[in-house]
Amino acid sequence: MNIATDPWLPVVSAAGRSEAVSLRDAFARAHEIRDLSLRPDERISVMRLLLCISHAALDGPANRKEWQGCREWIAPAVADYLDRTAQAFNLFGNSRRFLQVDLKPIKTRGDESGSLSKLTFALATGSNATLFDHAGGDERNFDAAKLALNLITFQCFSPCGTIGVGLWGGKPTLGWASYPKPAHGYSAHAPCVAGSMLHTFLLGSNLLQTVHLNLLNKELISEALGKNRWGRPIWEWMPASPSDQSAVENATLTYLGRLVPLSRAIRLGKGGHSLALANGLDFAAFEEGFREPTATIIVISKGDKRTTLRASLDRAPWRQLHALTVRRFTQNSSGGPLALDNLNGGEEFDLWVGALVADRGKIIDVLESVFPKVPPALLGDAGQRVYQDGVKYSEDAANRLWKAVFVYHKQIGNSLDRPDAKSRREILQLTAASRFWTETEQARHLLLALVKDSAELGLKFKYGATRWGKAVLQAAHRAYQLTCPHETSRQMQAFVAGLKQLNTNQWLIQIKLTHLSAV
Repeated sequence: MNIATDPWLPVVSAAGRSEAVSLRDAFARAHEIRDLSLRPDERISVMRLLLCISHAALDGPANRKEWQGCREWIAPAVADYLDRTAQAFNLFGNSRRFLQVDLKPIKTRGDESGSLSKLTFALATGSNATLFDHAGGDERNFDAAKLALNLITFQCFSPCGTIGVGLWGGKPTLGWASYPKPAHGYSAHAPCVAGSMLHTFLLGSNLLQTVHLNLLNKELISEALGKNRWGRPIWEWMPASPSDQSAVENATLTYLGRLVPLSRAIRLGKGGHSLALANGLDFAAFEEGFREPTATIIVISKGDKRTTLRASLDRAPWRQLHALTVRRFTQNSSGGPLALDNLNGGEEFDLWVGALVADRGKIIDVLESVFPKVPPALLGDAGQRVYQDGVKYSEDAANRLWKAVFVYHKQIGNSLDRPDAKSRREILQLTAASRFWTETEQARHLLLALVKDSAELGLKFKYGATRWGKAVLQAAHRAYQLTCPHETSRQMQAFVAGLKQLNTNQWLIQIKLTHLSAV
């Protein structure tokens, strides 16, 4: 199996058909492939691979001007590159293997690293949660195409935790503190899962345009990541062992080296029926000095600390869109993904946002959102402030909704502030919030319309008078009505009391946004 020439990558054709293609075909037909057909974690990993190959084939682009003219050169350059480096993309065999190392595993008590399902986050294996999978104890077999996709994704998103140990090139793998005595090792997060960061890509009308939109240039990398951070792909300079210092620095501290990371030392068994797994390389997180190009950097109010924008299952990505579209790319600034530099600032654009959410070593869930036709005004400070305050308006409504529900239950004698009411309070709060945010998200296009043309806000910036504000208020009222029964006379009295809280003048008075005077 060679991923450069054999089909393995799921895509959607221009005709809407799903099929698998090789890397060579993915680039040769990129102009007619509509999109990738992958889970969020898989999409992020594969996009990084496609970008890394494109950069290596082009040896650039060197600057923004060269980027503007390189789209038509991507496919022929990649075809030539894959011809020259084909051996590096073999999944099996006795010579070089793709994203695999010379690993001799050391068996330890309770070691479960031999199961191939460890490479798939959606499946239950060992301590991994069952979630949607109910065959955790069964032996699994994967075809080579699925193994290739799993391998790439696992190297990007493997969470921290205990892990097997082994000898990589004759040297003990990282985290094996008891060497030479056999014992479990410890691994840090792979670079894409650290902090459960949100990853953002620009979307084009086809795969070629999507790849081109997300290519970065050498000048930008130097500005955003530091000098001498371009590097080489991992398959061009594979570390012989964890102590191969120059190769390890390239793999962990450069743009191309990290795009397709070697976070785990892996060796697939003959025929792909088993797995040797141990810790690979350690990758510095943002707080330790390296910014992932697809991440968004924000400032936390406490101490002006900068960190990556986290994915949250309680806060959908659309509520963070104003942060995701900040175009600042210096080493010491906050800002969105570096690919925003490729936008000319005068046309609408499409964004894809996704993440894998983890709690330490436990995979929680994946999420993704697509934002079509984002107005270019959102790239500017004024547009971001309109959007940010529009989101705050909806968050204020959500808070007022919960207070109304609280008042309702207190009126009917079901006080939710008692210690024994904690579980009931959490269920009610979740129910009301879920109903409200589901409906509000469906109206987010109205908020984007305000960004595009803020005239609807008027001189006093009254969000409540806009279509967005009215949609938010209607969503709050419907959520309140569905959460609080009002059939009996007692329920009706409580319902009216809560409704007064929901409609209090304090909330209906619109906030005057003095910092938007530049709009």
